[in-house]
Amino acid sequence: MDASLTLQLLQDGFFAAVAAVGFAAISRPPRQAYIWCALIAAAGHSTRFLLQHQEIFPGLSGIVAATTLASLVVGILAVLCSPIARMPAETCLYPALLPMIPGMYAYRCFGALAVCVLHPAQATYDKYFYLFASNGMVCLFTLLGMVLAASVPIFLFKKISFTATR
Repeated sequence: MDASLTLQLLQDGFFAAVAAVGFAAISRPPRQAYIWCALIAAAGHSTRFLLQHQEIFPGLSGIVAATTLASLVVGILAVLCSPIARMPAETCLYPALLPMIPGMYAYRCFGALAVCVLHPAQATYDKYFYLFASNGMVCLFTLLGMVLAASVPIFLFKKISFTATR
C-alpha cells in the first residue's frame, strides 16, 4: 500500500470517527462509549474505503458490496467490544453505522424524482426517472445490506452480545 492510499485511509477513518461521535452524542450514551463508537466507525468506514478503492476481492468494488462487508465488520467489532466496554453492542453499533449511510444517492434520487414531477416532457422525464430508479436502488440495497450485515453478529454471538452488561 502506498503512502497516498494510507493517508486517505487514515483521513477516511478519522472523519468517520468524528461523525460517529456526533451521532452518538445525540443519544447521550455513557462517556466511555464515545471512544468505542469512534474506533468502530473508523475501522468500518476504512474497510469500506479499502474495498472500494482496492481490488482485494474481485467484483466487490461497488458501494453496495463494500458497505455490506464493512457493516459486518462493524457488527462484529461492536459485539466483541461490548463486554470490554460493559455496554450493549447496539450502543456503539448504530452510531458507527451512520457515517456509511449513502446520503448522496438518496439526495440524487429525490432530486431526480422532483425533476420528473415538475417536467412532464417525455425525454426529460425518461432521463430523470432513470436517475431516480438507479440512485434509489443503490441507496435501498446499500441500506438493506447495512441492516442485515450489522444484525447478523448480534444473533450469531448471542451469548457475548446479551451478557455484555451483566
